[in-house]
Amino acid sequence: MRASEIRSAIEAMIEQKIPTFLWGAPGIGKSSIIRQIADENKMGFVDLRLSLMDPTDLKGIPFYDKHEHTAVWASPSFLPREGSGILFLDELNSAPPAVQASAYQLILDRKVGEYELPEGWAIVAAGNRESDRGVVYRMPSPLANRFVHLEMSVDVDDYKSWAYKTLIDERIIAYIGYKNENLFTFDATKNEKSFATPRSWEFVDKLLKSSISEQLLMNTIGGAVGHDIAVDFLSFCKVVNRLPDIEAILQTGEGEYPSDVDVLYALSAGLVSKTLHNPEYLENLLSYTIELQSEFAVMIVQELQRNGVRMEHSEVFKIWVRKFSYLLS
Repeated sequence: MRASEIRSAIEAMIEQKIPTFLWGAPGIGKSSIIRQIADENKMGFVDLRLSLMDPTDLKGIPFYDKHEHTAVWASPSFLPREGSGILFLDELNSAPPAVQASAYQLILDRKVGEYELPEGWAIVAAGNRESDRGVVYRMPSPLANRFVHLEMSVDVDDYKSWAYKTLIDERIIAYIGYKNENLFTFDATKNEKSFATPRSWEFVDKLLKSSISEQLLMNTIGGAVGHDIAVDFLSFCKVVNRLPDIEAILQTGEGEYPSDVDVLYALSAGLVSKTLHNPEYLENLLSYTIELQSEFAVMIVQELQRNGVRMEHSEVFKIWVRKFSYLLS
């Protein structure tokens, strides 16, 4: 399932308090999407890494109640006590079997030992697949049956929508649009330390915005996404020098029309990014794209629509539709 579909499904299951397990390859944003759901819905969020815990960490430790002459379990302070939110059990299948077993009751019955999960809290777990060659344990059938299981896949359109919203460097967005296959290059059959994932491209974004010298960029970006992709990406970045003036295009609706495909991808990403953050440019952007190569004109408009930009009210858009309607049917 795509990230956008995963998000809708998980939000529905959180509402109904149905325990959910999100599977997926490393670095594709499983943890991030759960945190975003919590943040955007102003919900509490507790992230438990069960792979770092002992069985007693969840149930607590017993102490002697001298009044009742019984042993009472002191539940851990990190579990939520009130309100509403998401209890996120990240890397659940990386936890040893004894720790997984201690989570059985918490997941199905919403209680463990003396502790009971507040009514407003939902349980979501995540982990890598066994085929990803990570440190994982086979999930016991009784535990697996306590979840609804969803598997997240990598989707370029979803990634680009997220990247525009989070202000990822436009060169990265343009490059991924140009070479979709380089968004995610993880191969479990190879013993590679560095490979491209949405997470490692986020590292590249931070490197590009850092004070690191040009001489070190190749090695550091290679350390994030792999040497071959780093070489290709930095070569692609050189097309920025051949771009027409994006600001002038958006202010006037006129400008040069490049013919090189790599330049067109970079130009499209730049135009979309600036228009998303400056909606007043929409009319001029549409005017400019009417004479742009058709596939890129359509790509720009579809990117804007995917990110919530409405343009049905625009007279220029009506002209645009008449010209490109044959590509939209």
